[in-house]
Amino acid sequence: MTRSQRMHGALVALLALQLGGCAAPGAPLPGPQAGDGAQAHGWRFEATPAWRDEFDGQGRPDPARWSYDLGGDGWGNRELQAYTDRAGNAWVADGVLTITARREPAGGRDYSSARLVSRGKGDFLYGRVEARAKLPSGRGTWPAIWMLPTDAAYGGWPASGEIDIMEHVGYDPGRVHMSVHTRAYNHRIGTQKTATHPVPGAMSGFHRYRVDWTPDAVRGYIDDVPVLAFANERGGADAWPFDRRFHLLLNLAVGGDWGGKEGIDAGAFPATMEVDYVRVYRLIGR
Repeated sequence: MTRSQRMHGALVALLALQLGGCAAPGAPLPGPQAGDGAQAHGWRFEATPAWRDEFDGQGRPDPARWSYDLGGDGWGNRELQAYTDRAGNAWVADGVLTITARREPAGGRDYSSARLVSRGKGDFLYGRVEARAKLPSGRGTWPAIWMLPTDAAYGGWPASGEIDIMEHVGYDPGRVHMSVHTRAYNHRIGTQKTATHPVPGAMSGFHRYRVDWTPDAVRGYIDDVPVLAFANERGGADAWPFDRRFHLLLNLAVGGDWGGKEGIDAGAFPATMEVDYVRVYRLIGR
């Protein structure tokens, strides 16, 4: 066995450990196999999701896949909502998860919303992560599909990293942001790595938001169009903390340092983000 074959076998074994036990029941689904960049960079992904939520039921989000972050302390960004586990803020029906931000008293705040997390129920090291979503409209809305470290091996934010698969602020409609945050690269010191892409109809229809996360890079795509490329510089964890497990978050914030930069249109609420599916595909290797 060659050295490259041994390394490939070790990588596959590691991925199996990280994703083991996460496979959801049901018929296999075809993976997004567009010739879009990850293939060109030599990495391959399985065709069937190892972890997914198709939101096919009715009622509260599946507790086997999702928990809630709760409270209204501003979440580090001076946001205005309190996150709840109320059905009125997160509900599944007709094949879609709907997260709703409402103008109403909640947890000492004037707005309520929901923040779903897969921590402890869907934790991943490398892979292709894709969600199909329709975004809210209205000044003051700030929806996000993103990932945070499960174990925070390198310390508190931003040292252990953050991967933003989709962010959108309502005062700048139709422009979607994809970002990574690390100790070396983050907005607090003016070094954040962000890419912005126009998405006509982002608030009137569903679009696919995805990252291909490998040991070499985090690459972001919208409807298979390459948007973000953040390479592993091989300089250590300050620049690349993305060699540890991460989990998913789905949330709709109100206001905050970025989302509320141009004020809040109270008439825009209730506002909703709809998510058709979330799928995670194992990284196979080169």
